[in-house]
Amino acid sequence: MIFSRTALHLLAITSTVNAFVSRSRGFAAIERRALLQPSTTPLAASSYVDDDKNASQNDSPKSSPSYDYLEDSSLKEPETYLEDMASGSDRSSSYSDDSGTTEFRSSKYLDDMAVEDVSAKASEPEDETEDVDTTEETSNNEMEEINDKNLGALLRIAASTGRGEFANSDQKDRAAELVASLEANNPTPEPTNNPMINGRWELVYSTTQLFRSSPFFMAGRAVCTTKDQADQYDWFCDMHRKALAISNIGTVRQVISPTLMVSEFEVKVGAVPFLNDFTPFSYSGGLPLTIDGSIVSQADITPTDDGKSWELLMDTVQIKGSNIPGLRTILDNGLQLQSRGLGSFLESNLDSYSNPRPIFETTFLSDSIRISRDQDGKVFVYAKESEESAPTDYGKVEADLGVLKLLGGFNDAVTKFYI
Repeated sequence: MIFSRTALHLLAITSTVNAFVSRSRGFAAIERRALLQPSTTPLAASSYVDDDKNASQNDSPKSSPSYDYLEDSSLKEPETYLEDMASGSDRSSSYSDDSGTTEFRSSKYLDDMAVEDVSAKASEPEDETEDVDTTEETSNNEMEEINDKNLGALLRIAASTGRGEFANSDQKDRAAELVASLEANNPTPEPTNNPMINGRWELVYSTTQLFRSSPFFMAGRAVCTTKDQADQYDWFCDMHRKALAISNIGTVRQVISPTLMVSEFEVKVGAVPFLNDFTPFSYSGGLPLTIDGSIVSQADITPTDDGKSWELLMDTVQIKGSNIPGLRTILDNGLQLQSRGLGSFLESNLDSYSNPRPIFETTFLSDSIRISRDQDGKVFVYAKESEESAPTDYGKVEADLGVLKLLGGFNDAVTKFYI
């Protein structure tokens, strides 16, 4: 029978204790004997009969009880001592049961321990015979946790900086780190070939002007062939944004279908500013009327061979949902910029010109977030609105400069006149 070294050590301690401790009143007898022995008496254990008669004889100082002295266990080799215990040579730890059969405590204890040891080993689960590889599942879970954490931090920056327009240098650097981490853990290897990319996507963060998510401005950048031209185009975009400083940029959206990208850029501009110059009372603003409209551009999209980007071919630019009376009618009757037609005309008449086909790369795609980059690496982060791929219907916008809405609100809040 084989035991671990720890089990044998415990057996040795237990058996030594059993050698000196009686099961009944014999303990008292041993204590009285110890008082009668000289202080130099070696460590011993007595063989005694557990009855009242021998206990009374041992009380007499003149009696000469028989002792079976034991060697100090510390003088023996550990292996020998354990073998003696296991073989039952320690007679001082024997006892008799009711049937008169003599057994040894050390042997019985070892047997009991052996049974317990076997039971414990039997209860331990056996090694799995099938190899279950959980590395990939664990890695995917860890990647999702990292992405969720980084995405939450990025969206907080986006919300506090007006989609990135008012971000300071530290916020921009931090956002760049988060975007790079998300891109490194992109869960969709070929995003432009994945149907999940279709639907309505709202721009929530950008490292450049928001309107540059339009394929029209991407095509304008693709016309530039040198770095100086690209720098000049960046300057033009900066000036264009400053010129729109009095306007409020609303939703910036991309609507993606398998072959088409529609960009919607909604804007509101004060209709009657600087009213204090024309009235006898001082008023620092204008009337609460706005000119509303959405600049809608669309382009054909073709996935690249690696499934990571689109090649864009610009088509048309329109203004939809205008609330300016008169102009709305003209715009709804088909007034639009035929960008592709103009490009084709230039291609036919200028040898050095070709219709621009900018590359728009998608670097991260999940069921709710898309990160894309233009040819200069500028970042656009989109949140998915819905799975619908139909452009927005602006036909319900009233062409009244918002006057009807203003009057209705004034009546509800002030006059409260109802028919």
